[in-house]
Amino acid sequence: MTSKRNSDINKTLLLVVTILSNFFNPLMGAAVNIALPQIGTDFVMGAVQMSWVTMAYLLASAVFLLPLGKIGDMWGRKKMFLLGNVFFALASFMCGMANSGDFLVFSRLLQGVGGAMMVSTSMAIVISAFPPEQRGKVIGMNVSAVYVGLSVAPIMGGFLTETVGWRSLFLISAVIAVLVSCIVWLIKIDWVEKEKDKFDWLGTIIYIPSMSALMYGLSHLPSVSAVFFAVLGLIGLVGFVLVEKRRTYPVLNMKLFFENRVFASSNISALINYAATFAVGFMLSLYLQYAKKLSPAEAGMLLITQPLLMAVVAMFSGRLSDKMNARMLASIGMAISAAGLLMLVFIAQDSSQLYIILSLVVLGFGIGLFSSPNTNLVMSSVEKRYYGVASATIGTMRTTGMMFSMAIASLSIHLFVGNAIINDSNVSAFIKSTQLVFVVFSILCMIAVFLSLVKVKSPILTKESF
Repeated sequence: MTSKRNSDINKTLLLVVTILSNFFNPLMGAAVNIALPQIGTDFVMGAVQMSWVTMAYLLASAVFLLPLGKIGDMWGRKKMFLLGNVFFALASFMCGMANSGDFLVFSRLLQGVGGAMMVSTSMAIVISAFPPEQRGKVIGMNVSAVYVGLSVAPIMGGFLTETVGWRSLFLISAVIAVLVSCIVWLIKIDWVEKEKDKFDWLGTIIYIPSMSALMYGLSHLPSVSAVFFAVLGLIGLVGFVLVEKRRTYPVLNMKLFFENRVFASSNISALINYAATFAVGFMLSLYLQYAKKLSPAEAGMLLITQPLLMAVVAMFSGRLSDKMNARMLASIGMAISAAGLLMLVFIAQDSSQLYIILSLVVLGFGIGLFSSPNTNLVMSSVEKRYYGVASATIGTMRTTGMMFSMAIASLSIHLFVGNAIINDSNVSAFIKSTQLVFVVFSILCMIAVFLSLVKVKSPILTKESF
């Protein structure tokens, strides 16, 4: 009886810390978007430079999620989650104390490493601790926590930026990470699934610089050097795949992609979804403040629409995915997201706030309907010992998609505005860049709808499959 009670306490604490982490981290990360104009003013940064305050975090996350997920499976998922919170707290403090734009971007890179430690293990821990019949529910609660955080972010970001200053966003992040670390310390059990595995150093050594080169190249397009880095990164990742297929203990077992179509197609859908939606907040934050002349707080109040709908819908779609066809739910969500993005294609300097809100309502509903069922598909398609890798893989797809999204936005701004600071003289050019971004995003989402509707039949991979 005592053992069961202790187990229930551990599971409750676990759910609390993962929800807290999934709430506050995206909250503070998204709040930075509202603070970007103020950060740009303080450090004299152009629009493209400002985008790196966001992209630096995404770059580090995309690069380190996969190897850290593998280490978490071997070393202990709770230990990795705890270390991630400690590292994140230190990096957040550095961001809050930054005295230049370059140091802020560097600190955001470190913050991304800490975030990768947490993201690569949080979903795997939750799935390990709760029975399969509760999987969709707990996934929905954690995904919903992300979106609730995103809902609060514009308001809190605008309020804190105007009243206390943008540095407070990072300092609050540090305090929350310390609090979560203390709670994690109280959990008495850990989840280690692959104690006999050896870490794949060769695959990791190939993967990290290859992914870094790809992400760096994408973020600096269209320069010749950027194309070189992007192509070099792609070649390196092809080499990574070939090496991993031959490794006894790969950092990413390629059979998860080549023999499990559910796992592969759901991860690709996640990549496209985030590539098509993440930079919406970044573009609209700049649009509302530069083109519509709204204050950070006013822009935040308007932007809350999308994540609020995402939070509400994700909670219910997670539960529905335990009872209904999760693939169909995800496909419908992707189609609705495409409709919301198409509405945003037509925004102009004189667009009404009501039209923008309606567009965000449609987009938020679609993303919320997609996310929880798609995550459930990924995590349910593999056996228990691969939860960490599966969690890290979908996290990598998410952050890589976010990076692609920001790269598309940054490239469009560069083509229309260049490196100039956005002002009244070039705001019309900026609006054209915004329209182009939403055209590209709409096309990506429509492609993903067709991909997600492809019928695939693949059993959960078992130990004997390998």
